[in-house]
Amino acid sequence: MNNRKVILGWCMYDWANSSFATTILAVVLPIYFIGIAGASLSKETASAYWGYSNTIAMFVAAVFAPILGAVADHSANRKRFLAGFVYPGCIATALLVLVTKGDFLLASFLYIIGRMCFSSANIFYDSLLPNIAGDRIDQVSSYGYALGYLGGGLLLALNLLMIMKPDLFGIPDKVWGSRLSFVTVGIWWAAFSIPLFLNVPEPPSTKMRGEDKNPLVAGFQRLGVTFREIRKFKESFIFLIAYWLYNDGVGTIIIMATSFGKVLNIPDSHLIGAILLTQFLGIPFTLLFGRIAKRYNPKKSILFCLLAYTGIAIGGFFVSTPLHFWVLAICVSIVQGGVQALSRSFYGSMIPKSKTAEFFSFLDISAKFSGVFGPFIFGIIVQLTGNIKLSIISLVFFFIAGGAILLFVDQKKGIAHADEAERTIQQCK
Repeated sequence: MNNRKVILGWCMYDWANSSFATTILAVVLPIYFIGIAGASLSKETASAYWGYSNTIAMFVAAVFAPILGAVADHSANRKRFLAGFVYPGCIATALLVLVTKGDFLLASFLYIIGRMCFSSANIFYDSLLPNIAGDRIDQVSSYGYALGYLGGGLLLALNLLMIMKPDLFGIPDKVWGSRLSFVTVGIWWAAFSIPLFLNVPEPPSTKMRGEDKNPLVAGFQRLGVTFREIRKFKESFIFLIAYWLYNDGVGTIIIMATSFGKVLNIPDSHLIGAILLTQFLGIPFTLLFGRIAKRYNPKKSILFCLLAYTGIAIGGFFVSTPLHFWVLAICVSIVQGGVQALSRSFYGSMIPKSKTAEFFSFLDISAKFSGVFGPFIFGIIVQLTGNIKLSIISLVFFFIAGGAILLFVDQKKGIAHADEAERTIQQCK
C-alpha cells in the first residue's frame, strides 16, 4: 500500500484544495470582500465581517465533524464522504463569480458554504494518511503540504495575472479578473481531487460487535464511545488541547493576514506579492521540517515553529510599511507548512489506525473551534478599539499557551498506547 502511486494520489488532494486556501481564504477573496463586496462598509467593519464569516463556517463544521468521522469509519466510506464535501464546495466557490459591489451578504453566504465543505473534507482526507503512509507519516504529511504550496501557489499566480493583466486573457477589467479567479478555483479543486479517488484505497470498515447496522445510528454509538475513549489516550488528548490553542493563532494569521494589511493601507500589489512569495518559499521549508522530524524529535520542531510565530505576532504590532509586511510574510513561510504538517503526523502517530476518521475528527474539531474563536476575537478587538494591531498582538497568548501544554506530551507513550489499542480492536472484530 505504501507505494508511490498511492502516496502521490493522496498528496494531489493537497495540490487541489490549496487553491481554495490561497485564492479564496488568504488572498483574492479577502481583498475583494473588503474592497468590492464590502464597499458600503468601512475597512475595519468589512474586516470584522470577514472574521465573523469564518467564525460561522467553522462553528457549523465543528458541530458535525465528530459524527461524520464516526459514520465514515463504520461504513468504510471515507472517500465518498470526501467527495460529498469537495464538489458542493467547488460549486459554492465558483458561484462567487456572482458577487458584485456591495454584495457582502452574498459573498459571506457562499464563502461560508465553501469554507464548511473545505474544512469538513479535510477530516476524511487526513484520516487516510495513517493507512497509506506507515512509518513514513512525517515525510508523507510534509510532501502533501509541500505539493499543496506548489499547486496553490501556481493557481494563485495565474489568478493574480488575470487580475493585474486582464487584457492578456480578454477579461474586461480587474474586477472581472477577481470574479473569474473564483471560477478557476472551483474547477482546479474539483479536477485535481480525482487522483485521490482513483488511486488511494479505501481503508476497510471497522464495524465493532454490538453496533447497529445503520451507519448513522452506529455513528452516534461510536461517537459516545470515542468521547470516552479519547480521554484514555492521554498523550493524544493533551496534544488536542495544545493544538486547539496554538492552531488558533496559526489559523487566524492565515485567514486575516490580507485584511490586516488592507486595513493598514498596504498596497494590493505588496499584499499579493508577499502572500505569493509565502506559497513558494513554503515548499522547501515544509520539506525541510519533514526531514528534521525524521532525525530529531518532531515535538521540538513544532515548539520551534510556535516560538517563531510568537515573534511574528509581536512583529505584526509594529508593521507600518510594505517592507515590514514582506519580512513577516517570509517569516511565516518558514514555519507555516512545518507546524501544520508535523502537527498532523504527530497526532496521527498516536491514534489507532482502525479509528483514524473518528480520531482525526477530534483533531479537526480542535482546528475548527480554533477557527471559531480566533477570527471572532480578532474581529471583536478591531470593532471595539478600531486598532487592528491590537488584534494581531492578542495571538501571542495562543502560541505560548499551546506550546506550554505541548511540553507535557510524550509521543513514545502515545504510540505504544495506540499500537496496543489497535491490537485489541483487531481481536474484537
